[in-house]
Amino acid sequence: MVMACISLYHLNTRLLHTKFPKRTSSCSSSTLITSASTSWDDVFRSAKPHDAPRDSSDSNLHAFFDRIKACNRGSEMRREFLPFVVEERIVGYVHNQFAEVLRGFKDVFEEDGDCRISLCRSLASPEERTDAVGEVIRRLGEGVIPGIRNELYPVTSSFGAPVFFSLERAAAPYFGIKAYGIHMNGFVDRDGEKFLWIGKRSNKKPTFPGMLDHLVAGGLPHDVTCKENVLKECEEEAGIPRSLAKSAVQLELFLIWILMVSYVHNHTIGTFVWIQQSETLISSVYVHTADGEVDSFKLIPVTDVANIIRRTKLFKPNCSLVIIDFLFRHGFITPEESGYLQLLESLRSGDCS
Repeated sequence: MVMACISLYHLNTRLLHTKFPKRTSSCSSSTLITSASTSWDDVFRSAKPHDAPRDSSDSNLHAFFDRIKACNRGSEMRREFLPFVVEERIVGYVHNQFAEVLRGFKDVFEEDGDCRISLCRSLASPEERTDAVGEVIRRLGEGVIPGIRNELYPVTSSFGAPVFFSLERAAAPYFGIKAYGIHMNGFVDRDGEKFLWIGKRSNKKPTFPGMLDHLVAGGLPHDVTCKENVLKECEEEAGIPRSLAKSAVQLELFLIWILMVSYVHNHTIGTFVWIQQSETLISSVYVHTADGEVDSFKLIPVTDVANIIRRTKLFKPNCSLVIIDFLFRHGFITPEESGYLQLLESLRSGDCS
């Protein structure tokens, strides 16, 4: 599944060396359960029927619309951003405040008469651009762009197109570039009932600590294929041996689905295109934490997962949208439900190039 995610982070650029406020998600609180340190017991309780009568969100698609709407507000904030242009192609959007920071690096960035931020024309090659922008990011440091990973994302106009330059992953939302990655749902069929492997993110994660997540997900670094990325993340995040994950790919147990969803998160705009692959896992597969990014995994009935999304906001916001799509494709959301087509359409919006 491909989904475009517009991600917003708050910027405060009054002083170059003043730390930015801690990022907070407009999608990360819940009317029922909000704490990132919520236990699995709390999660399971939220999935089961309440003693009180079911509200409308349990009997129709209302809550699913809310999850999508909460992550789909990028267009209303577009006036706060300037196009980021390379070789006369818009490759991202830069917030007005961050643009002011970039204006301090006149040997790297320039602004034209159309109020567009671009790289200086003297930076003619991808290598020169990568080095120059990388130096800017190093000089800005953690106080402005937190979570530096020393991992490069390709800056391009569309998937598979020529790469203009490569950019530090942590800086991608600040430049609003289109980045790519994979989501993988791992599901098990037991006696006719489907279960999903759900992970709980480590409380030490810099982004969305303690929230619920898929079996496997990860950004797509420069010069790494989607298939290779899936194999790598399966082993690193879920402890699935590379040989087993590779066999699943060769046996075509991976199903690839393409759709679009927009995803907003405070005050920086970036487009994230996710390629979702759903894999059927045999029950004997032992899924376990491997690299410390996930605290633990649980195998949960899909109907319970749907209720968790309805009643809480414990899932990392873009994960909720991916799982809503899974519910469509596996018949857990049916045409008989009011709003079926409208909800489906809301998941397929945006530029998936």
